[in-house]
Amino acid sequence: MSGRPVKRSVTLKGHRTSISLEDEFWTELRAIAAKENKAINALVAEIDVSRDLKTGLASAIRVHVLRNLRDRLPPAQ
Repeated sequence: MSGRPVKRSVTLKGHRTSISLEDEFWTELRAIAAKENKAINALVAEIDVSRDLKTGLASAIRVHVLRNLRDRLPPAQ
């Protein structure tokens, strides 16, 4: 895997849009979608509508992935 962003297209509100994320984030985003039995477009659409309008979509996706990973960690002692 590379640390360089990779551009992929998703469909939001009936329109194709490109999002640049590192491979690791794409991999984890796909895993989250699969775990939730959602299409990746559906998951990205949920992230899109819940983000602050000042936050870019790619940043919102990264934060979503990070929070999801943190939620899976055991509580700190």
